[in-house]
Amino acid sequence: MHFEILVEDQSGKKALDILVPKIIGNSHTFKMHSFKGIGRIPKDLAPTSDAGRRIFLDQLPRLLKGYGRTFSGYPSDYFAAVVMVCDLDDKCLKEFRSQLFQVLNECNPAPEIRFCIAIEEGEAWLLGDLVAIKTSYTNANNTILGSYVNDSICGTWEKLADAVFPGGSKKLSNMGYQAIGAQKSRWAEAIAPRMNVDNNLSPSFCYFREKLRELGRQN
Repeated sequence: MHFEILVEDQSGKKALDILVPKIIGNSHTFKMHSFKGIGRIPKDLAPTSDAGRRIFLDQLPRLLKGYGRTFSGYPSDYFAAVVMVCDLDDKCLKEFRSQLFQVLNECNPAPEIRFCIAIEEGEAWLLGDLVAIKTSYTNANNTILGSYVNDSICGTWEKLADAVFPGGSKKLSNMGYQAIGAQKSRWAEAIAPRMNVDNNLSPSFCYFREKLRELGRQN
Protein backbone atom coordinates (compact mmCIF):
# COMPACT_ATOMS: atom_id res chain seq x y z
CA MET A 1 0.00 0.00 0.00
CA HIS A 2 1.18 3.52 -0.77
CA PHE A 3 -0.08 6.40 1.34
CA GLU A 4 -0.24 10.02 0.18
CA ILE A 5 -0.51 11.92 3.47
CA LEU A 6 -1.70 15.53 3.48
CA VAL A 7 -1.00 17.53 6.64
CA GLU A 8 -1.73 21.17 7.30
CA ASP A 9 1.64 22.44 8.56
CA GLN A 10 5.33 21.74 9.06
CA SER A 11 5.05 20.68 12.70
CA GLY A 12 2.49 18.04 11.73
CA LYS A 13 4.77 16.82 8.96
CA LYS A 14 7.74 16.55 11.32
CA ALA A 15 5.71 14.48 13.79
CA LEU A 16 4.16 12.20 11.17
CA ASP A 17 7.43 11.63 9.33
CA ILE A 18 8.53 9.95 12.56
CA LEU A 19 5.25 8.33 13.62
CA VAL A 20 3.96 6.86 10.36
CA PRO A 21 6.80 4.33 9.97
CA LYS A 22 6.11 3.19 13.53
CA ILE A 23 2.51 2.51 12.50
CA ILE A 24 2.84 0.94 9.05
CA GLY A 25 6.24 -0.73 9.34
CA ASN A 26 8.39 -1.50 6.30
CA SER A 27 5.76 -3.22 4.17
CA HIS A 28 4.19 -0.01 2.87
CA THR A 29 5.35 3.33 1.48
CA PHE A 30 4.23 6.89 2.09
CA LYS A 31 4.84 10.44 0.93
CA MET A 32 4.12 13.41 3.18
CA HIS A 33 2.79 16.74 1.87
CA SER A 34 2.59 19.75 4.19
CA PHE A 35 0.73 23.01 3.69
CA LYS A 36 1.00 26.55 5.04
CA GLY A 37 -2.26 26.85 6.91
CA ILE A 38 -5.69 25.31 7.08
CA GLY A 39 -7.89 27.91 5.34
CA ARG A 40 -11.43 26.86 4.50
CA ILE A 41 -13.28 24.82 1.90
CA PRO A 42 -14.42 27.21 -0.87
CA LYS A 43 -18.20 27.49 -1.18
CA ASP A 44 -18.28 26.54 -4.86
CA LEU A 45 -15.34 24.09 -4.42
CA ALA A 46 -13.21 26.25 -6.73
CA PRO A 47 -9.92 27.37 -5.12
CA THR A 48 -9.81 31.06 -4.28
CA SER A 49 -6.02 31.22 -3.83
CA ASP A 50 -3.07 30.34 -6.01
CA ALA A 51 -1.82 26.77 -5.56
CA GLY A 52 1.61 28.14 -4.69
CA ARG A 53 0.25 29.61 -1.48
CA ARG A 54 -0.48 26.04 -0.30
CA ILE A 55 -3.61 26.76 1.75
CA PHE A 56 -4.87 23.31 2.71
CA LEU A 57 -8.67 23.31 2.59
CA ASP A 58 -8.84 25.88 -0.19
CA GLN A 59 -6.85 23.53 -2.44
CA LEU A 60 -8.47 20.30 -1.23
CA PRO A 61 -11.13 19.95 -3.99
CA ARG A 62 -8.45 20.29 -6.67
CA LEU A 63 -6.12 17.90 -4.88
CA LEU A 64 -8.69 15.14 -4.39
CA LYS A 65 -9.85 15.31 -8.00
CA GLY A 66 -6.22 15.05 -9.08
CA TYR A 67 -5.57 12.05 -6.86
CA GLY A 68 -8.73 10.39 -8.15
CA ARG A 69 -7.54 10.70 -11.74
CA THR A 70 -4.01 9.61 -10.88
CA PHE A 71 -5.04 6.56 -8.84
CA SER A 72 -7.47 5.42 -11.55
CA GLY A 73 -4.52 5.10 -13.91
CA TYR A 74 -2.50 2.82 -11.64
CA PRO A 75 -2.19 -0.92 -12.38
CA SER A 76 -4.81 -3.07 -10.66
CA ASP A 77 -2.21 -4.57 -8.34
CA TYR A 78 -0.92 -1.19 -7.10
CA PHE A 79 -2.91 0.19 -4.17
CA ALA A 80 -2.80 3.81 -3.05
CA ALA A 81 -4.80 5.97 -0.68
CA VAL A 82 -4.91 9.56 0.50
CA VAL A 83 -4.87 10.23 4.23
CA MET A 84 -5.84 13.77 5.17
CA VAL A 85 -4.69 15.01 8.58
CA CYS A 86 -5.75 18.37 9.98
CA ASP A 87 -6.79 20.07 13.19
CA LEU A 88 -10.40 20.46 14.19
CA ASP A 89 -9.69 23.78 15.94
CA ASP A 90 -13.07 25.29 16.88
CA LYS A 91 -15.12 23.63 14.15
CA CYS A 92 -18.02 21.23 14.73
CA LEU A 93 -16.66 17.75 13.96
CA LYS A 94 -19.90 16.44 12.45
CA GLU A 95 -20.34 19.46 10.18
CA PHE A 96 -16.69 19.47 9.16
CA ARG A 97 -16.70 15.80 8.19
CA SER A 98 -19.90 16.40 6.21
CA GLN A 99 -18.17 19.19 4.29
CA LEU A 100 -15.18 16.97 3.57
CA PHE A 101 -17.38 14.21 2.17
CA GLN A 102 -19.18 16.77 0.01
CA VAL A 103 -15.81 17.57 -1.53
CA LEU A 104 -15.12 13.86 -2.05
CA ASN A 105 -18.52 13.28 -3.65
CA GLU A 106 -17.62 15.79 -6.37
CA CYS A 107 -14.67 13.64 -7.45
CA ASN A 108 -15.20 11.29 -10.37
CA PRO A 109 -13.30 9.09 -10.06
CA ALA A 110 -12.85 9.47 -6.32
CA PRO A 111 -9.62 8.44 -4.61
CA GLU A 112 -9.47 6.03 -1.69
CA ILE A 113 -9.25 8.42 1.26
CA ARG A 114 -9.45 8.64 5.03
CA PHE A 115 -10.15 11.90 6.84
CA CYS A 116 -8.25 12.00 10.15
CA ILE A 117 -8.88 15.02 12.34
CA ALA A 118 -6.85 15.91 15.43
CA ILE A 119 -9.10 17.00 18.29
CA GLU A 120 -8.54 19.94 18.99
CA GLU A 121 -5.04 20.37 17.57
CA GLY A 122 -2.10 18.21 16.51
CA GLU A 123 -0.49 18.70 19.90
CA ALA A 124 -3.27 16.48 21.28
CA TRP A 125 -1.48 13.53 19.66
CA LEU A 126 1.73 14.44 21.50
CA LEU A 127 -0.19 14.90 24.75
CA GLY A 128 -1.61 11.41 24.28
CA ASP A 129 1.77 10.08 25.40
CA LEU A 130 2.78 11.81 28.63
CA VAL A 131 5.68 9.40 29.14
CA ALA A 132 7.22 10.59 25.87
CA ILE A 133 6.76 14.23 26.90
CA LYS A 134 8.29 13.72 30.33
CA THR A 135 11.20 11.80 28.83
CA SER A 136 11.82 14.57 26.30
CA TYR A 137 11.31 17.41 28.80
CA THR A 138 12.50 16.31 32.20
CA ASN A 139 11.46 19.64 33.76
CA ALA A 140 7.89 19.42 32.43
CA ASN A 141 5.16 20.57 34.81
CA ASN A 142 3.51 17.34 35.94
CA THR A 143 0.52 19.13 37.46
CA ILE A 144 -0.37 20.75 34.15
CA LEU A 145 0.18 17.53 32.21
CA GLY A 146 -1.90 15.59 34.74
CA SER A 147 -4.80 18.01 34.36
CA TYR A 148 -5.08 17.46 30.61
CA VAL A 149 -8.12 15.52 29.36
CA ASN A 150 -7.32 13.74 26.10
CA ASP A 151 -8.83 15.35 22.99
CA SER A 152 -10.52 18.04 25.06
CA ILE A 153 -11.21 21.51 23.65
CA CYS A 154 -8.95 23.43 25.98
CA GLY A 155 -6.33 25.32 23.99
CA THR A 156 -4.18 22.28 23.30
CA TRP A 157 -0.91 23.81 22.15
CA GLU A 158 -1.17 26.32 24.99
CA LYS A 159 -1.52 23.44 27.46
CA LEU A 160 1.65 21.82 26.13
CA ALA A 161 3.47 25.16 26.17
CA ASP A 162 2.46 25.78 29.77
CA ALA A 163 3.88 22.38 30.68
CA VAL A 164 7.22 22.47 28.84
CA PHE A 165 8.07 25.96 27.53
CA PRO A 166 9.87 28.39 29.87
CA GLY A 167 7.39 31.19 30.53
CA GLY A 168 4.50 29.12 29.19
CA SER A 169 1.99 29.91 26.47
CA LYS A 170 1.74 33.60 27.41
CA LYS A 171 5.41 34.23 26.74
CA LEU A 172 5.36 32.14 23.57
CA SER A 173 2.27 33.95 22.27
CA ASN A 174 3.99 37.29 22.80
CA MET A 175 6.84 36.10 20.59
CA GLY A 176 4.55 35.89 17.55
CA TYR A 177 3.10 33.41 15.12
CA GLN A 178 6.41 32.34 13.57
CA ALA A 179 7.91 31.60 16.98
CA ILE A 180 4.87 29.50 17.89
CA GLY A 181 5.17 27.51 14.67
CA ALA A 182 8.88 26.96 15.19
CA GLN A 183 8.31 25.78 18.76
CA LYS A 184 5.58 23.38 17.66
CA SER A 185 8.08 21.84 15.23
CA ARG A 186 10.64 21.48 18.02
CA TRP A 187 8.08 19.70 20.20
CA ALA A 188 7.28 17.32 17.35
CA GLU A 189 10.94 16.54 16.74
CA ALA A 190 11.65 16.02 20.44
CA ILE A 191 8.57 14.04 21.48
CA ALA A 192 7.55 11.95 18.45
CA PRO A 193 10.68 9.72 18.44
CA ARG A 194 9.87 8.66 22.00
CA MET A 195 6.17 8.01 21.44
CA ASN A 196 4.65 4.54 21.70
CA VAL A 197 2.04 4.49 18.94
CA ASP A 198 0.28 1.49 20.48
CA ASN A 199 -0.12 3.14 23.87
CA ASN A 200 -1.39 6.60 22.93
CA LEU A 201 -4.42 7.91 24.84
CA SER A 202 -5.63 10.41 22.22
CA PRO A 203 -8.77 8.95 20.59
CA SER A 204 -8.18 10.94 17.40
CA PHE A 205 -4.61 9.63 17.15
CA CYS A 206 -5.84 6.08 17.67
CA TYR A 207 -8.38 6.62 14.87
CA PHE A 208 -5.57 7.76 12.56
CA ARG A 209 -3.38 4.81 13.53
CA GLU A 210 -6.15 2.26 12.96
CA LYS A 211 -7.18 3.73 9.60
CA LEU A 212 -3.61 3.37 8.34
CA ARG A 213 -3.41 -0.21 9.56
CA GLU A 214 -6.84 -1.13 8.18
CA LEU A 215 -5.83 0.12 4.74
CA GLY A 216 -2.58 -1.78 4.99
CA ARG A 217 -4.35 -5.02 5.88
CA GLN A 218 -6.83 -4.66 3.04
CA ASN A 219 -4.13 -4.34 0.45
